[in-house]
Amino acid sequence: MRNGIFSVARIETALKPGPWDFARDEAARIDAHWRERLAEKPKLFDGRVLLLREAEILATPDGGLLRGGFFETDFRNFLAWRDFGFPDRAVYNCFSMAALRSRDGAWLLGESGAHTMNAGKIYFAAGTPDPNDIRGETVDLAASVAREMLEETGFSPEEAPPAPGWRIVVAGQKIACMQLRFLGLPAAQACARAQEFIADDPQAELARLHAVRGAADIDAGRMPDFIQIFLRDAFAAGAAGAKPLMLRRP
Repeated sequence: MRNGIFSVARIETALKPGPWDFARDEAARIDAHWRERLAEKPKLFDGRVLLLREAEILATPDGGLLRGGFFETDFRNFLAWRDFGFPDRAVYNCFSMAALRSRDGAWLLGESGAHTMNAGKIYFAAGTPDPNDIRGETVDLAASVAREMLEETGFSPEEAPPAPGWRIVVAGQKIACMQLRFLGLPAAQACARAQEFIADDPQAELARLHAVRGAADIDAGRMPDFIQIFLRDAFAAGAAGAKPLMLRRP
């Protein structure tokens, strides 16, 4: 897939189990890497996650379509693949994110807690898909993003409903599926409420929320590339007088 930002009307991701040559061939190196990472962050959990193969974005009569097949693997395999520089280029880390926007127009992003794999990084509520997102022979990224938003910020899907369609940011082996969600609270109130929710959870994924109102608020040191791409595109669309993030075909 080529890098860029795209609009799609829907996502169709199937569950396609199968072996992963990287995990098999690099098992000893992966285990050694896992021991090192676990020594640094003892709260890391080696659960099962889903990664994507056969990813493609297509134009259809009903709008853009993201399609691909997910397979299961251990978290330690995913972490090593990421930290080793994504050696298997046929595989993607495809995940959904709650692109949460406040009533007064700020984007609301979370800062990962110190005990997490991405400590200090700032991005929308999200998580790598896992077996909880499997629905029969499909993987439901919309359900994943709703669950992650609730678990990380305390905002329910009902109080932050989604807009139609998705914004897809492709950056190397990462595919960030942004679902716009609009919260009927001003940014200051939303951040304060989220902070209360976070304080009540000793295992909270986030440390706090950040309100981002313009390009000057983009933190290049702590925001991943796909977040910066999304935000700059959103602010550029607003500066041009367009409706925020109008859906356009890839």
